[in-house]
Amino acid sequence: MVVCGLACWRCRWLLPLLLGLAIIMGIIALAGRGWLESESAPYVHQASLWESCTRGEDDLNWNCESLMDYGWGRAAAATYLVGFVILVICFALAVIAFSVEILRFNFVRGIGGLLFVVAAFQIIGLVIYPVKFAEDIPLTGDNMFSWAYGFGWASTVVVIGCAFFFCCLPNWEDEVLGNIKPTYYYSSPERAPYLN
Repeated sequence: MVVCGLACWRCRWLLPLLLGLAIIMGIIALAGRGWLESESAPYVHQASLWESCTRGEDDLNWNCESLMDYGWGRAAAATYLVGFVILVICFALAVIAFSVEILRFNFVRGIGGLLFVVAAFQIIGLVIYPVKFAEDIPLTGDNMFSWAYGFGWASTVVVIGCAFFFCCLPNWEDEVLGNIKPTYYYSSPERAPYLN
């Protein structure tokens, strides 16, 4: 006998787990020095969300300049950081919401709304950075927006997906709480002759 049905109550920790993954990717983006890098040798440029570093072709030491001296640098860092802080708050609220036996679905939908705010802040920061960086910072050689910048976008994509799931979860309230009867399917007619 096979029981078919949505086992969401047992899988309820999947959404907070995804938010935790988005937080880890956000930490990598905030701490990583790979927002912009030289694409090929000689590697003469490297930048993070906070600073831009250059060096000569034969030099081993990086000369770093803070991006917080630029208005757009402060704006990009602030918007991404505000989005990250709200994301951490949403993660804590999601853990609390799914720990309670009686799930408050309007509370879950509110978390989804906050996640859309997180995505908006992060997207603003991720768009400001490359546009203004390319305008104001002199670049030498071939450069690319690299792995840490990619982690920032990956975090944002996960947040957008979770926001949709959190907003839509109340539509399946009965399935999540297990309030519907499961449908049983039998493998052979001999075991269930009354189905014929």
